[in-house]
Amino acid sequence: MTVPLRAPLPSPPAAATATPPRPLGEDPLDPSVWPRSARTGADGDVLVGGVPLREVAARFGTPVYVLDEQEVRERCRAYRAAFPGADVVYAAKAFLCRAVAHWVREEGLGLDVCSAGELELAVGTGFPPERIVLHGNAKSPEDLRAAVRLGVGRIVVDSASEIARLAALTPVGGRRQVLVRVVPGIAAGAHAKVRTGTDDQKFGLSVTDGSAQEAVARILEQPHLELVGLHCHLGSQIASVDPYEAAVRRMVALLAAVRDRHGVALPQLDIGGGHAIAHRPGETGLDVGELAVRVRAALQEGCAAVRLPVPRLTLEPGRAIVGPAGVAVYHVLAVKRTGKHTFVAVDGGMSDNPRPALYGVRYAPRLVGRPSSAPPRTVTVVGRHCEAGDVLADRVALPGDVRPGDLLAVPAAGAYHLSMASGYNLVGRPPVVAVSGGTARVLVRRESLADTIRRDVGL
Repeated sequence: MTVPLRAPLPSPPAAATATPPRPLGEDPLDPSVWPRSARTGADGDVLVGGVPLREVAARFGTPVYVLDEQEVRERCRAYRAAFPGADVVYAAKAFLCRAVAHWVREEGLGLDVCSAGELELAVGTGFPPERIVLHGNAKSPEDLRAAVRLGVGRIVVDSASEIARLAALTPVGGRRQVLVRVVPGIAAGAHAKVRTGTDDQKFGLSVTDGSAQEAVARILEQPHLELVGLHCHLGSQIASVDPYEAAVRRMVALLAAVRDRHGVALPQLDIGGGHAIAHRPGETGLDVGELAVRVRAALQEGCAAVRLPVPRLTLEPGRAIVGPAGVAVYHVLAVKRTGKHTFVAVDGGMSDNPRPALYGVRYAPRLVGRPSSAPPRTVTVVGRHCEAGDVLADRVALPGDVRPGDLLAVPAAGAYHLSMASGYNLVGRPPVVAVSGGTARVLVRRESLADTIRRDVGL
C-alpha cells in the first residue's frame, strides 16, 4: 500500500474510514497543492473549509493566512495510520500556535520543539510535556532549564557541551531521557541551505570523526542522564524514500556498535522529518506509505542482521502536516509593465513569506474572488518591501485582466511562512484564521503598529 503525499493528504489504510471526494466547482483545483476541502464557486471565488476566501479577506483584511483545521487533523490521522506503533511528533517549527498544538494533541501526536518559547506555549495549552521532544543545535541555558523544569519527555543532545549542562541541571535523584543527534553522512533536501545530514553543516555529531561515539560514552557515564536512543535528521523537502532507507541502515550499524562497545541495546531511533510537499501543480511530495513500508523493512532487516531488538521508531513531520492546510490571501496593489515584464504587486511579501528569497521556492498563486475569462499572461508576483528579491512567485500565469483590488490566493502556505515572518518595514505580521465546517475564527490576530510601538522603549 502507498500513501502519496502529493495527493491532498496521505490516504489511510483500507481498514480506516475513507474520506469522501471533495466537491468540485466548474474549475477544479489541483488537489496536490490545495486543501482537500477547497472548491471553486460559480462566482469565481474559492472556498476552503466551506468559507469563501473573498469573505475571509473582507472580514479579516489582507494579507491573511487561512488554515483548514480538518486538513491538519486528517493529516495527523493519516500519519498515525501509516506508522502504527511509532511515535509521530509534530515539528512545531513549521508553524505553532495554541490551536495547532491543541489539534495535534487531540489527534494523538507528540510535539517536537526547538526553544523554551515553543515549549512554554505548548505546555501552556495543556500539551503533556512527556510527549514533547526538545532539540536544536545551540540550546540556551533557558531552553534546558525550561525542559528540565517542565519535564519534557526527551532531549536530543546536539553537542558535547550540552551533556555537562544538562547533567548539572537535572535534580538529584532524577534522570533525564536523552538521544544523541548523529550526522549520518547523507545529503538530502531540496536546497543546500536545508540539508542537515552531512558533516559540513552545524547540526549533530559526526560518526566520521568519532564525536557521536564519544558523546554516547560520556552520556552513559552520567548518573542523571539516561541514553534512550539515537536521532538523525537529513534535511527538508525530501521527496524520495531512498535517503531515509539509507539513514536507517547507517543508524542501525551505529546502534550495533554501541551495543558491542557498551553492552547497551538502545530502545529508540528517531529519523527526523523533512517530508516534501508540492507547492505547485506537477511537483512531487514524499510518498508516506512507501516511506512507512520501506523504513520498517530496513529497520527490521538491519536489526535482524546484527541481532539487535528493533527499536521504537520516532519521526517528526512538520511541513507535511500543516503546509498543505494553509492558504495565503493577498490584495493586488499595483500592476506594472516594465519592458517585457509584468509585475503584480501585493500587500504582503517577504515579511510574511521569506522562503522564495531564501530557498527559491516557487508557488502557484491564483486569482480568487471574481471570475475571469481573460487569456493568461505570464507575470511575476512581487511583495511590497524595499528589496529587489521580494518576489513571491516568479513567471507564473494569471488572467491577463488582473488589476488592483483583486485577490490572489497562494496554496501550500501553512508551513515556514509565519513561523519565519519578520517585522521588515514595520508592516506587521498577518493574522491566522481557521476554517472548518463553513465557519471562520481568528487563531492569531494581526500584529498592529501599536504592538510594535509598545516594544520600542527608547525615548
